[in-house]
Amino acid sequence: MATQRLQFTEWLPDQPAMAGSLNDAKNVVPLSLGYAPFNNAVDYSDNASENLNQIFVGKFGADVQVFGGGYTKLFKLDNTDLTMDDVSKAGGYTSTDNWQFRQFGKIVLAANNVAKIQAWEIGSSSAFADVAAAAPIAKYITVVRDFVVAGNLDTGTNANKIQWSDINDETNWTSGSTSQSDYQIIPDGGNITGLAGGEFGLVFLEKAIARLSYSGSPLFFQVDTISRGLGCLDGNSIATYGNTSFFLSDDGFYKCDGTTVTGIGTEKVDRWFFDDCSLTDIGSMTTAIDPVKKLVVWNYKAVDGTRHMIVFNWQINKWSRITTDATVVGTVASTGTTLEGFETEYLTVGGSFVIGKEYQIYGIGTTDFTLIGATTNLVGEKFTATGVGSGSGSATDLAAATAGGATLETLSASLDSRLWIGGKFLFAGAKDAKIITFTGSTYNSEIITTDVEVGYNSLVQLARPIIDNGSANVKVASRKELDDNVSFGSSVSTSSEGRASLRSHGRYHRFSIVPTGNWTNAVGVDVDITPTGTR
Repeated sequence: MATQRLQFTEWLPDQPAMAGSLNDAKNVVPLSLGYAPFNNAVDYSDNASENLNQIFVGKFGADVQVFGGGYTKLFKLDNTDLTMDDVSKAGGYTSTDNWQFRQFGKIVLAANNVAKIQAWEIGSSSAFADVAAAAPIAKYITVVRDFVVAGNLDTGTNANKIQWSDINDETNWTSGSTSQSDYQIIPDGGNITGLAGGEFGLVFLEKAIARLSYSGSPLFFQVDTISRGLGCLDGNSIATYGNTSFFLSDDGFYKCDGTTVTGIGTEKVDRWFFDDCSLTDIGSMTTAIDPVKKLVVWNYKAVDGTRHMIVFNWQINKWSRITTDATVVGTVASTGTTLEGFETEYLTVGGSFVIGKEYQIYGIGTTDFTLIGATTNLVGEKFTATGVGSGSGSATDLAAATAGGATLETLSASLDSRLWIGGKFLFAGAKDAKIITFTGSTYNSEIITTDVEVGYNSLVQLARPIIDNGSANVKVASRKELDDNVSFGSSVSTSSEGRASLRSHGRYHRFSIVPTGNWTNAVGVDVDITPTGTR
Protein backbone atom coordinates (compact mmCIF):
# COMPACT_ATOMS: atom_id res chain seq x y z
CA MET A 1 0.00 0.00 0.00
CA ALA A 2 1.35 3.44 -0.96
CA THR A 3 0.52 6.50 1.08
CA GLN A 4 0.88 9.83 -0.67
CA ARG A 5 0.52 13.34 0.66
CA LEU A 6 -1.23 15.60 -1.81
CA GLN A 7 -0.34 19.16 -0.88
CA PHE A 8 -2.91 21.86 -1.62
CA THR A 9 -0.66 23.85 -3.93
CA GLU A 10 -1.68 26.44 -6.53
CA TRP A 11 -5.02 26.43 -8.33
CA LEU A 12 -4.02 26.49 -12.00
CA PRO A 13 -7.11 25.76 -14.10
CA ASP A 14 -5.26 26.61 -17.32
CA GLN A 15 -2.94 23.64 -16.73
CA PRO A 16 -3.67 19.93 -17.43
CA ALA A 17 -5.43 17.91 -14.74
CA MET A 18 -2.24 15.93 -14.00
CA ALA A 19 0.08 18.94 -13.76
CA GLY A 20 0.40 18.65 -9.98
CA SER A 21 -1.70 21.74 -9.29
CA LEU A 22 -5.20 21.91 -7.84
CA ASN A 23 -8.14 21.36 -10.16
CA ASP A 24 -10.35 23.64 -8.04
CA ALA A 25 -10.09 26.03 -5.10
CA LYS A 26 -13.68 27.18 -4.53
CA ASN A 27 -14.86 29.55 -1.80
CA VAL A 28 -11.43 29.70 -0.20
CA VAL A 29 -8.61 32.26 -0.12
CA PRO A 30 -4.95 31.43 -0.79
CA LEU A 31 -2.34 31.19 1.94
CA SER A 32 1.37 30.55 1.56
CA LEU A 33 0.66 26.98 2.68
CA GLY A 34 -2.86 25.81 1.88
CA TYR A 35 -6.10 27.76 1.88
CA ALA A 36 -8.30 29.55 4.40
CA PRO A 37 -12.12 29.78 4.38
CA PHE A 38 -13.96 32.65 2.69
CA ASN A 39 -16.73 34.19 4.79
CA ASN A 40 -20.27 34.44 3.50
CA ALA A 41 -21.93 37.78 2.74
CA VAL A 42 -24.30 39.19 5.39
CA ASP A 43 -26.52 42.25 5.16
CA TYR A 44 -25.13 45.43 6.66
CA SER A 45 -27.52 48.16 5.48
CA ASP A 46 -31.22 48.37 4.74
CA ASN A 47 -32.36 48.44 1.12
CA ALA A 48 -31.67 51.49 -0.98
CA SER A 49 -34.49 52.48 -3.31
CA GLU A 50 -32.64 50.94 -6.28
CA ASN A 51 -29.86 48.43 -6.85
CA LEU A 52 -26.32 49.62 -6.23
CA ASN A 53 -23.55 49.45 -8.84
CA GLN A 54 -20.75 50.83 -6.63
CA ILE A 55 -19.94 51.54 -2.98
CA PHE A 56 -17.35 53.83 -1.42
CA VAL A 57 -16.25 55.08 1.98
CA GLY A 58 -15.14 58.63 2.70
CA LYS A 59 -13.25 59.36 5.91
CA PHE A 60 -11.94 62.65 7.24
CA GLY A 61 -10.93 62.95 10.88
CA ALA A 62 -13.52 61.11 12.95
CA ASP A 63 -16.22 61.39 10.27
CA VAL A 64 -16.88 58.15 8.39
CA GLN A 65 -19.45 58.22 5.60
CA VAL A 66 -20.35 55.29 3.36
CA PHE A 67 -21.86 55.91 -0.07
CA GLY A 68 -23.54 53.83 -2.72
CA GLY A 69 -24.44 54.62 -6.27
CA GLY A 70 -27.29 53.38 -8.45
CA TYR A 71 -27.99 54.28 -12.05
CA THR A 72 -30.35 57.14 -11.12
CA LYS A 73 -29.41 58.02 -7.52
CA LEU A 74 -26.59 58.47 -5.02
CA PHE A 75 -27.04 57.22 -1.45
CA LYS A 76 -25.38 57.72 1.94
CA LEU A 77 -25.55 55.16 4.72
CA ASP A 78 -27.19 56.49 7.88
CA ASN A 79 -24.75 55.40 10.59
CA THR A 80 -27.51 55.34 13.20
CA ASP A 81 -30.25 53.19 11.68
CA LEU A 82 -28.34 51.80 8.65
CA THR A 83 -30.87 53.09 6.15
CA MET A 84 -29.68 54.27 2.73
CA ASP A 85 -30.60 57.95 2.35
CA ASP A 86 -31.04 59.46 -1.10
CA VAL A 87 -28.45 62.27 -1.37
CA SER A 88 -28.66 62.82 -5.12
CA LYS A 89 -28.55 66.27 -6.58
CA ALA A 90 -31.94 67.69 -7.55
CA GLY A 91 -33.37 65.78 -10.48
CA GLY A 92 -31.19 62.70 -9.96
CA TYR A 93 -29.22 61.05 -12.74
CA THR A 94 -29.62 58.93 -15.84
CA SER A 95 -26.76 56.60 -16.67
CA THR A 96 -25.96 53.02 -17.61
CA ASP A 97 -22.36 53.22 -16.33
CA ASN A 98 -21.09 52.37 -12.87
CA TRP A 99 -20.19 55.27 -10.61
CA GLN A 100 -16.53 56.05 -10.00
CA PHE A 101 -15.76 57.51 -6.54
CA ARG A 102 -12.59 59.20 -5.29
CA GLN A 103 -11.73 61.29 -2.22
CA PHE A 104 -9.83 64.58 -2.51
CA GLY A 105 -9.20 66.05 0.95
CA LYS A 106 -12.61 66.47 2.58
CA ILE A 107 -14.40 66.11 -0.76
CA VAL A 108 -15.89 62.88 -2.11
CA LEU A 109 -16.08 63.04 -5.91
CA ALA A 110 -18.25 60.86 -8.15
CA ALA A 111 -18.49 60.43 -11.93
CA ASN A 112 -20.95 58.42 -14.02
CA ASN A 113 -20.28 59.46 -17.66
CA VAL A 114 -23.50 61.52 -17.85
CA ALA A 115 -23.47 64.19 -15.12
CA LYS A 116 -20.75 66.70 -14.36
CA ILE A 117 -18.40 65.42 -11.66
CA GLN A 118 -20.36 65.36 -8.39
CA ALA A 119 -19.02 66.55 -5.03
CA TRP A 120 -19.86 65.95 -1.37
CA GLU A 121 -18.06 67.60 1.56
CA ILE A 122 -17.62 65.17 4.44
CA GLY A 123 -19.21 66.51 7.60
CA SER A 124 -21.28 69.28 6.02
CA SER A 125 -23.02 68.31 2.76
CA SER A 126 -26.61 67.13 2.67
CA ALA A 127 -26.72 66.33 -1.05
CA PHE A 128 -24.31 65.88 -3.94
CA ALA A 129 -23.89 68.76 -6.39
CA ASP A 130 -21.83 69.62 -9.45
CA VAL A 131 -18.27 70.24 -8.26
CA ALA A 132 -18.10 73.27 -10.58
CA ALA A 133 -19.95 74.71 -13.57
CA ALA A 134 -16.86 74.23 -15.72
CA ALA A 135 -16.18 70.68 -14.53
CA PRO A 136 -16.21 68.01 -17.22
CA ILE A 137 -18.56 65.10 -17.69
CA ALA A 138 -16.24 62.15 -17.09
CA LYS A 139 -16.44 58.38 -17.21
CA TYR A 140 -13.34 57.95 -15.03
CA ILE A 141 -11.74 60.06 -12.28
CA THR A 142 -8.71 59.72 -10.04
CA VAL A 143 -6.38 61.83 -7.90
CA VAL A 144 -2.76 62.34 -8.95
CA ARG A 145 -0.66 64.18 -6.37
CA ASP A 146 -2.60 67.44 -5.75
CA PHE A 147 -4.86 67.26 -8.80
CA VAL A 148 -8.18 65.69 -9.72
CA VAL A 149 -7.81 63.99 -13.09
CA ALA A 150 -10.75 63.06 -15.33
CA GLY A 151 -10.68 60.86 -18.43
CA ASN A 152 -12.93 59.76 -21.30
CA LEU A 153 -14.93 62.98 -21.35
CA ASP A 154 -18.22 64.38 -22.59
CA THR A 155 -20.11 61.07 -22.65
CA GLY A 156 -17.61 59.55 -25.06
CA THR A 157 -17.29 62.52 -27.44
CA ASN A 158 -13.72 62.99 -26.21
CA ALA A 159 -12.96 59.39 -25.31
CA ASN A 160 -9.16 59.85 -25.54
CA LYS A 161 -8.97 63.12 -23.57
CA ILE A 162 -7.84 63.69 -19.99
CA GLN A 163 -8.39 66.92 -18.06
CA TRP A 164 -7.16 67.94 -14.63
CA SER A 165 -8.19 70.53 -12.06
CA ASP A 166 -6.07 73.34 -10.68
CA ILE A 167 -3.58 72.33 -8.02
CA ASN A 168 -5.32 71.69 -4.68
CA ASP A 169 -8.60 73.03 -6.09
CA GLU A 170 -11.19 70.57 -7.33
CA THR A 171 -13.52 73.46 -8.25
CA ASN A 172 -11.23 75.11 -10.84
CA TRP A 173 -11.23 73.43 -14.28
CA THR A 174 -10.42 76.49 -16.39
CA SER A 175 -7.00 76.75 -18.02
CA GLY A 176 -5.20 80.08 -17.84
CA SER A 177 -2.19 81.98 -16.58
CA THR A 178 -3.33 81.74 -12.96
CA SER A 179 -4.36 78.08 -13.05
CA GLN A 180 -2.58 74.76 -13.50
CA SER A 181 -5.73 73.18 -14.88
CA ASP A 182 -5.26 71.85 -18.41
CA TYR A 183 -5.99 68.92 -20.68
CA GLN A 184 -4.20 66.43 -22.94
CA ILE A 185 -5.44 64.35 -25.85
CA ILE A 186 -3.70 60.98 -26.18
CA PRO A 187 -3.65 60.25 -29.92
CA ASP A 188 -2.80 56.55 -29.94
CA GLY A 189 -4.11 53.60 -27.96
CA GLY A 190 -7.84 54.04 -28.55
CA ASN A 191 -10.39 55.09 -25.96
CA ILE A 192 -9.45 55.71 -22.34
CA THR A 193 -10.72 52.73 -20.34
CA GLY A 194 -9.61 53.69 -16.84
CA LEU A 195 -7.40 55.78 -14.56
CA ALA A 196 -5.24 55.10 -11.52
CA GLY A 197 -3.72 57.73 -9.24
CA GLY A 198 -1.14 58.34 -6.56
CA GLU A 199 2.25 60.02 -6.76
CA PHE A 200 2.03 59.40 -10.50
CA GLY A 201 -0.99 58.62 -12.66
CA LEU A 202 -1.76 55.82 -15.07
CA VAL A 203 -4.03 56.31 -18.05
CA PHE A 204 -5.36 52.99 -19.33
CA LEU A 205 -6.47 52.86 -22.94
CA GLU A 206 -7.81 50.05 -25.08
CA LYS A 207 -4.38 49.28 -26.55
CA ALA A 208 -1.90 51.28 -24.46
CA ILE A 209 -0.99 52.48 -20.97
CA ALA A 210 0.44 55.96 -20.35
CA ARG A 211 2.10 57.37 -17.25
CA LEU A 212 1.34 60.87 -15.95
CA SER A 213 4.24 62.57 -14.17
CA TYR A 214 3.95 66.06 -12.71
CA SER A 215 6.51 68.37 -14.36
CA GLY A 216 5.35 71.86 -13.39
CA SER A 217 4.80 74.82 -15.70
CA PRO A 218 4.19 75.07 -18.61
CA LEU A 219 2.97 71.53 -19.40
CA PHE A 220 2.23 70.49 -15.80
CA PHE A 221 2.00 66.79 -16.67
CA GLN A 222 4.35 64.76 -18.83
CA VAL A 223 2.63 61.87 -20.63
CA ASP A 224 4.82 58.82 -21.41
CA THR A 225 3.50 55.66 -23.04
CA ILE A 226 4.82 52.64 -21.11
CA SER A 227 2.83 49.94 -22.92
CA ARG A 228 1.82 49.70 -26.57
CA GLY A 229 -0.53 47.04 -27.85
CA LEU A 230 -1.57 46.02 -24.34
CA GLY A 231 -4.21 48.04 -22.54
CA CYS A 232 -7.18 47.65 -20.21
CA LEU A 233 -10.43 45.93 -21.16
CA ASP A 234 -12.63 47.83 -18.69
CA GLY A 235 -11.97 50.50 -16.08
CA ASN A 236 -14.07 48.70 -13.48
CA SER A 237 -11.37 46.01 -13.40
CA ILE A 238 -8.72 48.40 -12.01
CA ALA A 239 -7.71 48.29 -8.34
CA THR A 240 -4.68 50.03 -6.88
CA TYR A 241 -2.73 49.25 -3.72
CA GLY A 242 0.46 51.14 -2.94
CA ASN A 243 2.06 51.99 -6.27
CA THR A 244 0.74 48.89 -8.05
CA SER A 245 -2.42 48.74 -10.14
CA PHE A 246 -4.10 45.44 -11.01
CA PHE A 247 -6.30 45.25 -14.10
CA LEU A 248 -7.85 43.06 -16.78
CA SER A 249 -6.63 43.30 -20.37
CA ASP A 250 -8.22 41.64 -23.38
CA ASP A 251 -5.96 38.60 -22.89
CA GLY A 252 -5.80 38.29 -19.11
CA PHE A 253 -4.87 39.80 -15.75
CA TYR A 254 -1.88 42.11 -15.25
CA LYS A 255 -0.27 44.43 -12.75
CA CYS A 256 1.57 47.69 -13.43
CA ASP A 257 3.92 49.60 -11.12
CA GLY A 258 4.18 52.64 -13.36
CA THR A 259 7.23 51.32 -15.17
CA THR A 260 6.63 47.70 -16.13
CA VAL A 261 3.54 45.65 -16.94
CA THR A 262 3.57 42.05 -15.69
CA GLY A 263 1.12 39.24 -16.37
CA ILE A 264 -0.27 37.65 -13.20
CA GLY A 265 -2.72 35.21 -14.79
CA THR A 266 -0.64 33.91 -17.69
CA GLU A 267 -0.92 30.10 -17.97
CA LYS A 268 -2.68 30.16 -14.60
CA VAL A 269 -6.27 31.47 -14.79
CA ASP A 270 -6.61 33.67 -17.89
CA ARG A 271 -8.16 31.10 -20.24
CA TRP A 272 -10.41 29.77 -17.47
CA PHE A 273 -11.63 33.28 -16.67
CA PHE A 274 -12.57 34.16 -20.24
CA ASP A 275 -14.45 30.86 -20.54
CA ASP A 276 -16.33 31.63 -17.32
CA CYS A 277 -17.00 35.37 -17.72
CA SER A 278 -19.89 36.85 -19.69
CA LEU A 279 -18.00 39.42 -21.76
CA THR A 280 -21.24 41.13 -22.83
CA ASP A 281 -21.71 42.02 -19.14
CA ILE A 282 -18.11 43.07 -18.44
CA GLY A 283 -19.33 46.57 -17.57
CA SER A 284 -20.94 45.18 -14.41
CA MET A 285 -17.56 44.05 -13.08
CA THR A 286 -16.32 45.63 -9.86
CA THR A 287 -12.94 45.28 -8.17
CA ALA A 288 -11.74 45.83 -4.63
CA ILE A 289 -8.71 45.38 -2.39
CA ASP A 290 -8.79 43.42 0.85
CA PRO A 291 -5.71 44.96 2.53
CA VAL A 292 -5.92 42.65 5.56
CA LYS A 293 -5.67 39.42 3.56
CA LYS A 294 -3.58 40.98 0.73
CA LEU A 295 -6.19 40.13 -1.89
CA VAL A 296 -7.47 41.66 -5.10
CA VAL A 297 -11.05 40.55 -5.77
CA TRP A 298 -12.90 40.85 -9.09
CA ASN A 299 -16.69 40.36 -9.05
CA TYR A 300 -18.24 39.58 -12.43
CA LYS A 301 -21.24 38.02 -14.14
CA ALA A 302 -20.61 34.48 -15.35
CA VAL A 303 -21.89 32.89 -18.55
CA ASP A 304 -24.45 30.93 -16.49
CA GLY A 305 -25.98 34.21 -15.26
CA THR A 306 -24.73 33.98 -11.66
CA ARG A 307 -22.11 36.18 -10.00
CA HIS A 308 -18.60 34.87 -9.44
CA MET A 309 -15.45 36.31 -7.91
CA ILE A 310 -11.86 35.55 -8.79
CA VAL A 311 -9.29 36.22 -6.06
CA PHE A 312 -5.55 36.97 -6.30
CA ASN A 313 -3.16 37.08 -3.35
CA TRP A 314 -0.47 39.47 -4.59
CA GLN A 315 2.10 38.51 -1.95
CA ILE A 316 2.25 34.84 -2.84
CA ASN A 317 0.90 35.01 -6.43
CA LYS A 318 -1.86 32.46 -5.84
CA TRP A 319 -5.47 32.42 -7.05
CA SER A 320 -8.84 31.06 -5.94
CA ARG A 321 -12.46 31.51 -6.95
CA ILE A 322 -15.71 32.35 -5.18
CA THR A 323 -19.37 31.70 -5.96
CA THR A 324 -21.42 34.55 -4.54
CA ASP A 325 -24.70 36.41 -4.52
CA ALA A 326 -22.88 39.72 -4.03
CA THR A 327 -23.33 41.97 -7.06
CA VAL A 328 -20.65 44.53 -6.13
CA VAL A 329 -17.38 44.53 -4.19
CA GLY A 330 -15.80 47.57 -2.57
CA THR A 331 -14.60 49.04 0.70
CA VAL A 332 -16.53 50.39 3.70
CA ALA A 333 -15.69 51.47 7.23
CA SER A 334 -17.88 51.30 10.32
CA THR A 335 -18.47 53.92 12.99
CA GLY A 336 -17.89 51.31 15.69
CA THR A 337 -19.86 50.53 18.82
CA THR A 338 -19.42 49.32 22.40
CA LEU A 339 -20.92 46.35 24.22
CA GLU A 340 -23.20 48.79 26.02
CA GLY A 341 -24.27 50.19 22.68
CA PHE A 342 -25.47 46.96 21.08
CA GLU A 343 -28.90 47.11 22.72
CA THR A 344 -29.33 50.78 21.83
CA GLU A 345 -28.14 50.19 18.29
CA TYR A 346 -30.22 47.15 17.49
CA LEU A 347 -33.41 47.26 19.55
CA THR A 348 -36.52 48.67 17.91
CA VAL A 349 -39.83 49.23 19.69
CA GLY A 350 -42.76 47.24 18.31
CA GLY A 351 -44.65 50.33 17.18
CA SER A 352 -41.70 51.41 15.04
CA PHE A 353 -41.22 48.36 12.84
CA VAL A 354 -40.47 48.99 9.20
CA ILE A 355 -42.68 46.78 7.06
CA GLY A 356 -40.56 44.40 4.99
CA LYS A 357 -37.55 44.58 7.31
CA GLU A 358 -36.28 41.50 9.18
CA TYR A 359 -36.32 41.37 12.99
CA GLN A 360 -35.84 38.96 15.87
CA ILE A 361 -38.11 39.00 18.92
CA TYR A 362 -36.20 40.21 21.96
CA GLY A 363 -38.98 40.54 24.53
CA ILE A 364 -42.67 39.51 24.50
CA GLY A 365 -45.31 42.20 24.34
CA THR A 366 -49.01 42.16 25.16
CA THR A 367 -50.95 41.94 21.88
CA ASP A 368 -51.27 39.54 18.97
CA PHE A 369 -47.83 38.71 17.56
CA THR A 370 -49.37 37.99 14.14
CA LEU A 371 -49.92 41.73 13.72
CA ILE A 372 -46.22 42.15 13.05
CA GLY A 373 -45.70 39.03 10.94
CA ALA A 374 -44.22 36.61 13.50
CA THR A 375 -45.47 33.01 13.39
CA THR A 376 -44.76 32.19 17.03
CA ASN A 377 -44.71 34.39 20.12
CA LEU A 378 -41.26 33.36 21.35
CA VAL A 379 -38.06 35.22 22.15
CA GLY A 380 -35.61 34.49 19.32
CA GLU A 381 -38.31 34.15 16.64
CA LYS A 382 -37.14 35.75 13.39
CA PHE A 383 -39.72 37.38 11.14
CA THR A 384 -40.24 39.92 8.40
CA ALA A 385 -42.48 42.73 9.61
CA THR A 386 -45.90 42.92 7.95
CA GLY A 387 -47.21 45.52 10.40
CA VAL A 388 -46.11 47.78 13.24
CA GLY A 389 -48.30 46.51 16.04
CA SER A 390 -49.90 49.07 18.36
CA GLY A 391 -49.29 50.94 21.57
CA SER A 392 -46.34 52.92 22.83
CA GLY A 393 -44.18 53.20 25.88
CA SER A 394 -41.45 50.97 27.24
CA ALA A 395 -40.34 47.95 25.27
CA THR A 396 -42.23 45.35 27.31
CA ASP A 397 -45.50 47.31 26.99
CA LEU A 398 -45.55 47.37 23.18
CA ALA A 399 -47.92 45.48 20.90
CA ALA A 400 -45.98 42.38 20.03
CA ALA A 401 -42.31 42.57 20.87
CA THR A 402 -39.20 44.51 21.37
CA ALA A 403 -37.10 43.46 18.40
CA GLY A 404 -33.49 43.78 17.41
CA GLY A 405 -31.42 43.36 14.30
CA ALA A 406 -29.07 41.24 16.42
CA THR A 407 -28.14 40.15 19.90
CA LEU A 408 -24.68 39.29 21.18
CA GLU A 409 -25.47 35.67 20.28
CA THR A 410 -26.58 36.47 16.72
CA LEU A 411 -24.10 39.09 15.60
CA SER A 412 -23.14 39.00 11.93
CA ALA A 413 -19.45 39.10 12.86
CA SER A 414 -17.33 38.17 15.86
CA LEU A 415 -16.65 40.86 18.44
CA ASP A 416 -13.00 41.14 17.36
CA SER A 417 -14.01 41.93 13.78
CA ARG A 418 -13.02 45.26 12.22
CA LEU A 419 -16.76 45.73 11.65
CA TRP A 420 -17.14 46.91 15.26
CA ILE A 421 -14.01 49.11 15.34
CA GLY A 422 -14.81 52.66 14.33
CA GLY A 423 -13.19 53.99 11.17
CA LYS A 424 -11.37 50.78 10.21
CA PHE A 425 -11.56 49.91 6.51
CA LEU A 426 -12.80 46.48 5.51
CA PHE A 427 -13.57 44.57 2.36
CA ALA A 428 -17.30 44.66 1.64
CA GLY A 429 -19.77 44.91 -1.21
CA ALA A 430 -23.41 45.13 -2.18
CA LYS A 431 -26.14 42.62 -2.93
CA ASP A 432 -28.70 44.25 -5.13
CA ALA A 433 -29.87 47.26 -3.06
CA LYS A 434 -28.08 46.46 0.24
CA ILE A 435 -24.54 47.00 1.43
CA ILE A 436 -23.11 43.72 2.71
CA THR A 437 -19.98 42.63 4.57
CA PHE A 438 -18.12 39.36 4.17
CA THR A 439 -18.22 38.55 7.87
CA GLY A 440 -20.63 35.59 7.97
CA SER A 441 -20.02 31.90 8.34
CA THR A 442 -17.86 29.89 5.96
CA TYR A 443 -19.80 28.18 3.19
CA ASN A 444 -19.49 25.56 0.44
CA SER A 445 -15.70 25.50 0.36
CA GLU A 446 -14.24 22.79 -1.85
CA ILE A 447 -10.71 21.89 -2.89
CA ILE A 448 -10.14 19.38 -5.70
CA THR A 449 -6.70 17.86 -6.06
CA THR A 450 -4.66 16.98 -9.09
CA ASP A 451 -5.04 13.53 -10.68
CA VAL A 452 -2.88 10.87 -9.02
CA GLU A 453 -1.50 7.82 -10.84
CA VAL A 454 0.00 4.76 -9.08
CA GLY A 455 0.73 2.16 -11.73
CA TYR A 456 -1.66 1.24 -14.51
CA ASN A 457 -4.44 0.24 -12.10
CA SER A 458 -4.85 1.04 -8.45
CA LEU A 459 -7.33 1.03 -5.58
CA VAL A 460 -8.04 4.03 -3.33
CA GLN A 461 -8.85 2.86 0.19
CA LEU A 462 -8.39 5.77 2.60
CA ALA A 463 -8.08 9.55 2.77
CA ARG A 464 -6.96 11.68 5.73
CA PRO A 465 -7.55 15.41 5.13
CA ILE A 466 -5.15 17.77 6.86
CA ILE A 467 -7.48 20.50 8.14
CA ASP A 468 -6.59 22.80 11.02
CA ASN A 469 -9.38 23.07 13.63
CA GLY A 470 -11.87 21.12 11.52
CA SER A 471 -12.68 17.99 9.58
CA ALA A 472 -13.92 17.29 6.06
CA ASN A 473 -16.12 15.33 3.72
CA VAL A 474 -14.25 13.46 0.99
CA LYS A 475 -15.18 12.20 -2.48
CA VAL A 476 -13.02 10.47 -5.07
CA ALA A 477 -13.29 10.35 -8.86
CA SER A 478 -11.45 7.48 -10.54
CA ARG A 479 -11.13 6.74 -14.27
CA LYS A 480 -9.17 4.49 -16.59
CA GLU A 481 -8.25 6.98 -19.32
CA LEU A 482 -7.77 10.72 -19.36
CA ASP A 483 -10.62 11.18 -21.83
CA ASP A 484 -13.11 9.37 -19.56
CA ASN A 485 -15.73 11.45 -17.78
CA VAL A 486 -14.81 12.67 -14.30
CA SER A 487 -17.52 11.42 -11.93
CA PHE A 488 -17.19 11.70 -8.16
CA GLY A 489 -18.53 9.00 -5.89
CA SER A 490 -20.54 9.46 -2.72
CA SER A 491 -19.35 11.88 -0.06
CA VAL A 492 -17.77 10.26 3.00
CA SER A 493 -17.42 12.08 6.32
CA THR A 494 -14.19 11.66 8.25
CA SER A 495 -14.25 9.70 11.48
CA SER A 496 -13.16 11.00 14.87
CA GLU A 497 -9.63 9.98 13.85
CA GLY A 498 -9.90 12.14 10.72
CA ARG A 499 -10.09 9.16 8.31
CA ALA A 500 -12.46 8.64 5.40
CA SER A 501 -12.78 5.04 4.20
CA LEU A 502 -13.06 4.81 0.41
CA ARG A 503 -13.02 2.13 -2.25
CA SER A 504 -12.49 3.24 -5.83
CA HIS A 505 -10.68 1.53 -8.75
CA GLY A 506 -8.98 3.22 -11.66
CA ARG A 507 -5.75 4.54 -13.06
CA TYR A 508 -6.25 8.25 -12.35
CA HIS A 509 -7.74 9.49 -9.07
CA ARG A 510 -8.66 12.98 -7.91
CA PHE A 511 -10.10 13.93 -4.53
CA SER A 512 -12.73 16.47 -3.52
CA ILE A 513 -12.21 17.85 0.00
CA VAL A 514 -15.04 19.85 1.60
CA PRO A 515 -13.82 21.24 4.95
CA THR A 516 -16.33 21.28 7.82
CA GLY A 517 -16.46 22.82 11.27
CA ASN A 518 -14.71 25.98 12.36
CA TRP A 519 -11.71 25.22 10.21
CA THR A 520 -8.93 27.75 9.65
CA ASN A 521 -6.50 26.19 7.16
CA ALA A 522 -6.72 23.32 4.68
CA VAL A 523 -3.19 22.10 3.94
CA GLY A 524 -3.51 18.80 2.06
CA VAL A 525 -4.73 15.21 2.15
CA ASP A 526 -2.96 11.89 2.77
CA VAL A 527 -4.33 9.10 0.57
CA ASP A 528 -3.74 5.34 0.64
CA ILE A 529 -3.54 3.91 -2.88
CA THR A 530 -2.67 0.27 -3.64
CA PRO A 531 -1.50 -0.88 -7.09
CA THR A 532 -3.61 -3.70 -8.51
CA GLY A 533 -3.12 -6.16 -11.34
CA THR A 534 -4.64 -6.13 -14.82
CA ARG A 535 -6.61 -8.75 -16.69
